[in-house]
Amino acid sequence: MPHLKKLDIFILKSFSLLFAGTFFICLFIFEMQFLWRYVDDLVGKGLTVDVLAQFFFYASLTLVPASLPLAVLLASLITFGNFGERFELIAMKAAGISLMQIMRPLIVMVALVCGLSFFFQNVIGPKAQTKLWTLLISMRQKSPELDIPEKVFYDQIDGYNLYVEKKDRNTGMLYNVMIYNFANGFDNAQIIRADSGRLEMTEDKQHLYLHLYSGEQFENLQSQNMKQQNVPYRRESFSVKHALIEFNANFNMVDEGFMTSQSNSKDMAMLQASIDSMSVVVDSMGTANYINNVKTAYRIHQESRAEDSLKVHEANVLAYDVDSIMNAMSPTDRQRQLNSMLNSANSQLSDWNMRTLNISQTSYSIRRHRTAWHEKITLSLACMVFFFIGAPLGGIIRKGGLGMPVVISVLIFIFYYIVNNTGYKLARDGNWLAWEGMWLSTAVLAPIGVYLTYKSNNDSVALNIETYKELLKRLLGMRAERNITRKDVVILDPDYVTLPQALQNLSDRIMNYTSRHDLKRPANYMKMWGGGQQDDEIDYINELLEMMIVDMANSRNNYLLQALNNYPVMLPHAHLRPFKNKWLNIACGVVLPVGLILYFRSWAFRVRLANDLERVVQTNKEVITIIKTRILTDN
Repeated sequence: MPHLKKLDIFILKSFSLLFAGTFFICLFIFEMQFLWRYVDDLVGKGLTVDVLAQFFFYASLTLVPASLPLAVLLASLITFGNFGERFELIAMKAAGISLMQIMRPLIVMVALVCGLSFFFQNVIGPKAQTKLWTLLISMRQKSPELDIPEKVFYDQIDGYNLYVEKKDRNTGMLYNVMIYNFANGFDNAQIIRADSGRLEMTEDKQHLYLHLYSGEQFENLQSQNMKQQNVPYRRESFSVKHALIEFNANFNMVDEGFMTSQSNSKDMAMLQASIDSMSVVVDSMGTANYINNVKTAYRIHQESRAEDSLKVHEANVLAYDVDSIMNAMSPTDRQRQLNSMLNSANSQLSDWNMRTLNISQTSYSIRRHRTAWHEKITLSLACMVFFFIGAPLGGIIRKGGLGMPVVISVLIFIFYYIVNNTGYKLARDGNWLAWEGMWLSTAVLAPIGVYLTYKSNNDSVALNIETYKELLKRLLGMRAERNITRKDVVILDPDYVTLPQALQNLSDRIMNYTSRHDLKRPANYMKMWGGGQQDDEIDYINELLEMMIVDMANSRNNYLLQALNNYPVMLPHAHLRPFKNKWLNIACGVVLPVGLILYFRSWAFRVRLANDLERVVQTNKEVITIIKTRILTDN
């Protein structure tokens, strides 16, 4: 149908523009978070613009898969929130179009986004990760840009500490210079102090050329006598001194070969191949250990055959008195035997520790590769899962813009991050299987998306925020204040002649009720949970009061209308048992902590009801006075 095609185009346009905007916002946020982690590797290195541009480019490529799910969630929330806020969603449903039909073109679009996310993770991501980490390692190895501050020890040159009292940036002169040279160790330290100096870089940017003027040099010397307590040193005074300090200021790119063993630099095929090869290595290690154990057991068995059987051999061994044998040996033989046994035990321990370390490291690498393999699928499906959460939730809250949707998106994404990171760590550490840990977030969020979509499609009140507001007000006993104003059009005026007597009768009924029910005293705990539920008399009083207020609200007298706002909005059932089900109330009464909380809640509402009834009686007197003195006398 033509109108459906136009509607699909309208929905796609609305979502696409928001998705593009939210994607770049999310990408920028993730990139700033990534930059904050590695800012120490970038600042003060004198990196050129092209190196920084490559860093941000490759970082952006690696962060695209993480930005897409959050962008889908935020865009779907805003899109359907705008539809609900502008009543467009209601109009679509009124035209007979279900929520699933509205979401259908976006489901196809989000499926393409899932494919794009998978493409970035499996094809572009490994190459970008290799380039990015190569840049990071190269940046870390680059020497910092030479900028010696004043009155601070500068330690960015390996083996040296420099102190400058004052600098002249125009001429490049340094004044009151102190240099601590620890390149040959602390015991062979050299200390140079000069009145002034100049520091410059050689043309190949491999060394620092230092010119010092009017100073002294102190150097420790190696003592020829180990027992000598005084350490000799050499002191040199100079008027001009030149020194060459090794300092590589060039940016040298490291080899990318170190990334070949990393799981984040491989696609799914390479990951599976690496898993298979490492599994063979682990199996071969286990087989070698098994064969070694078999050979050891066979050797022991052969030695025991000299006594005809293993059991006889063990019995004969137990019959020997080891202490007497050791005592019969000479001290030299005894020490030699003990050292031999100790060396044999240490050798076996080192061998087993090395085998355990190799197997544990290889197994850890296998788990990392398996988690990376599953992550490429789960992170792509997260776009679809977030869409089925964001779209129905946006239709429920019916709030567009960047206010409420942003808050909800951040909370949902934080929850997803916690669940996903927990599953990842459990799988990486071997506590869970790889697929169990990596699919945990999908298993948790997918049913939530299905439930929200089902409820929103059926317009269930269970997801209506007003329902929960009313429930919260009921639990907390919150109530609205009256706001009665003068009506523009009044068809029937109140019967002012009979109203005073009716109000007086109501006051008498209230006083009669309060005399028989001492509401300010706590109720009997047992009777509260097992007694009657209804309080018909207070229901009748409340209905009668509301009818009179509705009648008197048609008055044109401002004094009377103002007095009507003094009537409280009573909650006639708040002082009774909390639930309608008898057995549920009894269960709450038996569970003492819950029963006590609800008991004191009921007592508080009883006291408030008593105060409300007193307020009604007092307001009745005021209204009767206004009717008699200001309305009936004027008529």
